[in-house]
Amino acid sequence: MIDAISSDQLSTILAQAPSIDQIGALERVARIQARSIKGAAKLQGLRMALSMIDLTTLEGKDSPAKVSQLCYKAQHLHDQADGLPTVAAVCVYPSMVAHAKKALGNSGIKVASVSTAFPSGQAPFEIKKLDTQYAIDNGADEIDMVISRGKFLSGEYHFIFDEIAAIKEICGPIRLKVIFETGELDSLDQVRRISDIAIAAGANFIKTSTGKIQPAATFPVVLTMLGAIKDHFDKTGQMVGMKPAGGISSAKIALHHLLLVKEVLGDAWLTNEWYRFGASSLANDLLMQYQKQLTGKYQSATYFSID
Repeated sequence: MIDAISSDQLSTILAQAPSIDQIGALERVARIQARSIKGAAKLQGLRMALSMIDLTTLEGKDSPAKVSQLCYKAQHLHDQADGLPTVAAVCVYPSMVAHAKKALGNSGIKVASVSTAFPSGQAPFEIKKLDTQYAIDNGADEIDMVISRGKFLSGEYHFIFDEIAAIKEICGPIRLKVIFETGELDSLDQVRRISDIAIAAGANFIKTSTGKIQPAATFPVVLTMLGAIKDHFDKTGQMVGMKPAGGISSAKIALHHLLLVKEVLGDAWLTNEWYRFGASSLANDLLMQYQKQLTGKYQSATYFSID
């Protein structure tokens, strides 16, 4: 449960949000992307990134067999090399939660479920609540909800706050990740505004994208969201997690994201308790790069299973 917040308090939070310097954000990101990570530090980063993945399948053709195969892959990444961690979670539609839960067994890998009429969010609120409750009743450990972007873009910020807070109330202790679909937002100021609203409403994680719309998890967007998390932590001492999703398919990009987290938030966020990557193909590139570091040779991409 979250503490109630008044209309005036939310208005104050929004009024106090800083305006984002887009040029400054681009320059800061460029400095991060210019850095090179090698040797033992790269191996450590690759393992860390792998442990932070929400291995995802969110397609109309998803089936119990496809989800089971993905869960098998999630549990057997260490087959590629000694010392590799498992991923953090497998993320599926509510209808596939029970299948994923059974396939993962006692592995310790969490089952995350999208909800609230993912990916569009275009459904009556009663349907969104039922969607969320269904996922929880079938064993979801985490919920990834989408906001009503049309309402947000229309300036109905209190509606968005109430929507997130109501879904969080249904979730209770289950961690809630709130998806903004940043590719539909017009500016970094809007990214900052929705970040502040979601955090105030009780989000445990803020998440860039559904992965269905581009651009998705761009570095300036992620930097802006990390800034909102930092400001909240500085004011309250409460940590909020971050999940970039969409377009993160290479180890190089993932490692630069980790550098950004370290610089803005610090080492405390460099764990899958507070940082996740929403990805379907990232795991394979991390594995390829890890093998390259160990052996000096690249494996063929076909060496690793797609699902």
